Amino acid sequence: MEGEVCSSVNSSSPKRKQRHDDQNHLQQEKPYRGIRMRKWGKWVAEIREPNKRSRIWLGSYTTPVAAARAYDTAVFYLRGPTARLNFPDLMFETDQLHDMSAASIRKRATEVGARVDAIQTSLHASNSAGTQVSDKPDLNEYPNPETSDDD
Repeated sequence: MEGEVCSSVNSSSPKRKQRHDDQNHLQQEKPYRGIRMRKWGKWVAEIREPNKRSRIWLGSYTTPVAAARAYDTAVFYLRGPTARLNFPDLMFETDQLHDMSAASIRKRATEVGARVDAIQTSLHASNSAGTQVSDKPDLNEYPNPETSDDD
């Protein structure tokens, strides 16, 4: 009987290590609280309502920062200024919701997330456009005298 107990304890040891490795792997993939990545690459955010089993869907975003900002907005309205936020410096207490329903929290969080997503996406597009050299010339641009074919 003692051998069985020892063997079960020893067999759970690798599982604990595997679970710990899985948690570290998840922390690398999930850089912010309250978000997760779908298989196809979109980042989604949702939050559980206090004292309920239901969740408030906060949207699907192209960047993890946008999903995290949507989560921060919702958790701030649900739990107040003591909430654990991903970006505590970006939350303003003067922005109060008077209607604390799940629908109003969802609406405000998705507005913030969509705005941040648009900014993040445009920044990413401008950064990648600046580093790439286009092989196709701009047909609407007049040629410079140095590069004209008349030479």
